[in-house]
Amino acid sequence: MATAWQSNKFLDPITDGAVLPILHLNGYKISNPTVLARIEHEELEHFFQGCGWTPHFVEGDDPQTMHQLMATTLETAIEDIRQIQSNARSNSDTTRPRWPMIVLRSPKGWTGPKVVDGLQIEGTFRAHQVPLLVDADHPEHVKQLESWMKSYKAEELFDENGRLMPELAELAPTGARRMGANPHANGGVLLRDLRMPDFCAHAVKVPSPGAVDGQDTLVLGNFLRDVAKLNQDERNFRVFGPDETVSNLLGAVFEVTNRQWDARRVNNDEFLAPAGRVLDSMLSEHQCEGWLEGYLLTGRHGLFNSYEAFIRIVDSMFSQHAKWLKVTLELPWRRKISSLNYLLASHVWQQDHNGFTHQDPGFLDHVINKKADIVRVYLPPDANCLLSVFDHCLRSRHYVNVVVAGKHALPQWLSMDAAAVHCTQGIGIWQWASNDQDAADPDVVMACCGDTPTLEILAAVSILRKHLPDLKIRVINVVDLMKLQSSSEHPHGLSDADYDSLFTKDKHIVFAFHGYPWLVHRLTYRRANRNLHVRGYKEEGTITTAFDMRVQNDLDRFHLVQDVVDRVPHLGSKGAYLKQTMQDKLIEHKHYIDKHGEDLAEIRNWKWSDTGSPGK
Repeated sequence: MATAWQSNKFLDPITDGAVLPILHLNGYKISNPTVLARIEHEELEHFFQGCGWTPHFVEGDDPQTMHQLMATTLETAIEDIRQIQSNARSNSDTTRPRWPMIVLRSPKGWTGPKVVDGLQIEGTFRAHQVPLLVDADHPEHVKQLESWMKSYKAEELFDENGRLMPELAELAPTGARRMGANPHANGGVLLRDLRMPDFCAHAVKVPSPGAVDGQDTLVLGNFLRDVAKLNQDERNFRVFGPDETVSNLLGAVFEVTNRQWDARRVNNDEFLAPAGRVLDSMLSEHQCEGWLEGYLLTGRHGLFNSYEAFIRIVDSMFSQHAKWLKVTLELPWRRKISSLNYLLASHVWQQDHNGFTHQDPGFLDHVINKKADIVRVYLPPDANCLLSVFDHCLRSRHYVNVVVAGKHALPQWLSMDAAAVHCTQGIGIWQWASNDQDAADPDVVMACCGDTPTLEILAAVSILRKHLPDLKIRVINVVDLMKLQSSSEHPHGLSDADYDSLFTKDKHIVFAFHGYPWLVHRLTYRRANRNLHVRGYKEEGTITTAFDMRVQNDLDRFHLVQDVVDRVPHLGSKGAYLKQTMQDKLIEHKHYIDKHGEDLAEIRNWKWSDTGSPGK
């Protein structure tokens, strides 16, 4: 929520940016009482005071009395808001004020049927949903429905043609004062493009594929710092997250802004201030999602960074926002808003000290169920690709963009120029890793999607090219996950011809994927090539080494090499001996980590080479 003392030229002049919450306590939900409705008045008042509000109560059941009481209370609350704002602006007082709120307590089903079939309706849970059932089995309810409808005295509101009485119509606000025409209800009207830095300025220098290591989200953090800096005057960009901005290595943003923090501060706090562009001080994914959605709906820009496993907490909130985006695309008067951008870091393959509880890549499965016009999923393999992808996402409109990126040091594969081309295409053959250029077809296709799967595929390829130099291998990397889907199903999808050109129509595909393997099968089920073998996360994990996590899920280089040997029929004795070597390596790995608590040196120190040995 924006601090109320900051001005904004687009805000409504009545309360100028403040929010007046109204809690409607009518006592019940579908078939149970609501908790706050059963708290005594004094306790409820103390509760909201403890939350930092000054509650004003509007309580009763007589409509005329309640109308007057509500009007008076609204006037009081608005005056309180004006006084708080005046004090903050005139005296530069950034002390957290107690903002007003209203507690409206009225009967459930107020002014509806009081009793139906001998059961009390008004003031009970029975007023929820269908308080009066009118159908062929209940003809006696028709009279009761008629009485209920006539109680609203429509003849006093509408003329004989059904038009609202002119004197009543004149009471309605005009222009932008109308609720449906208020710019804040149509945030695209207020939306201004972000001022974007040149993402290429943050490029990692990659003299050759895999020659240097880098921490992808650390590089992204510097880019986001510059985005925040360039848009400070407009105050239209924020970073949201449940206490994970520093953990996800985005801490560079604190070089130019602070955390928004209105509560008490002590000496050892970091980056806390009454005004800031980062909201990550509440450990609640729900709260962060709600903040960001509201921010976007009112014409601003932002991103939500989270540990991958715990973004699942907002599954239903994402669903509702995606549905809203889909429906509003069909309304010509509804302007597009900035995209909802998720950055999922601390992902499933980087939980060597958190373990099984922090391993869940299933948000991707959930996201792709939504309308293809709305959802986009990106898994950049290195920092330069991440920069290119996020520059695109922050410029986009009316999408949900999900980006998965790691924070641990991993090999960097592409120069900035190559990364920009690769990300624009979304999928492509990595020719420098392949050796099938002069063959009619490859013997096998090695595909990867995600930073860790990319590492393991390339490590497997280096082993295969060393021990089986005549084996023709094509390496494909996928950044845009939706490229795998048919173009008839998703606007980013490949045509069948383009898909077959990459993956062939009949050669075996060994595919290393970041998430659950069956997601790739879902996306490709219509493709001609059924020789698809996907390796990914299969619910195996614990607190162990990074490489052992891959081994437990068969995503490691040694298992991938065995997959190729098993699938390609003409490898003969060379294939059999290589498979045995890989099995021996897995045993060696297990003994080593049990004894030393870290991965083999040949794993830790591995560098890409198209003719490298299993450990070099």
